[in-house]
Amino acid sequence: MGKLEGKTALVTGGGSGIGLAIARALASEQCRVVICGRREQQLRKAAEAYPCNPPLQWRSVDVADRRAVQQLFEWLGQQNALPNILVNAAGINIRNRTMAQMTPEQWDAVLAVNVTGAYNCMYYALPVMRSRGEGLVINISSIAGKRASQLGGVAYSASKFAMTALGLCVANEDNRHGIRVTNVYPGEVDTPILDHRPEPVSDEHRRAILQPEDVAQLVLAIALLPAKAHVPEVIIKPLGQNYA
Repeated sequence: MGKLEGKTALVTGGGSGIGLAIARALASEQCRVVICGRREQQLRKAAEAYPCNPPLQWRSVDVADRRAVQQLFEWLGQQNALPNILVNAAGINIRNRTMAQMTPEQWDAVLAVNVTGAYNCMYYALPVMRSRGEGLVINISSIAGKRASQLGGVAYSASKFAMTALGLCVANEDNRHGIRVTNVYPGEVDTPILDHRPEPVSDEHRRAILQPEDVAQLVLAIALLPAKAHVPEVIIKPLGQNYA
């Protein structure tokens, strides 16, 4: 019997990278997991590649589109799959990371996914959790949401700082409803987002940094804590990456 049997999780950005690794980790404890993202083919492939019981379910959605997120939650209700656990792992970055290079449209795109996307999912998940008197929201933020950096860039750092505030404020508001909100701040992780770095990342560098499964194990540990235990924030980074 899995330790999360009977629970349902919704993982955004679940088709690849950290989101997919978290989905698999939760499913390993027999949690019912629904992954969502923008790329239907990738979601289908990810679900089919990981046989588990119950099987991974998927749904194509752009979390930046509030109406689409509403329809997602309507569908989850029809599937009897409204989440006990919400993992906001959808995130993007751009190559033009300085104020001088970045366009307003790029700023809007990063903020829409990284912040508004998390808000949209929380907006529809929290009433369900309040009605149950329990729930767990895990926001996959970034070290860039604690320390603004040139590496993350202007838009990405701003979006992650906003995600930090969103998670902490909601945690303080909704703890009386039995809802826990945790912000996870990964350092460098070998995920597809590295492909959007201004400079190419070497294979050697990728091997030296965190893997998605490292972050997933941390998230699973948080999900397995008793309901009275709350982790507001946690930083996980490669040993060789400075934190200052």
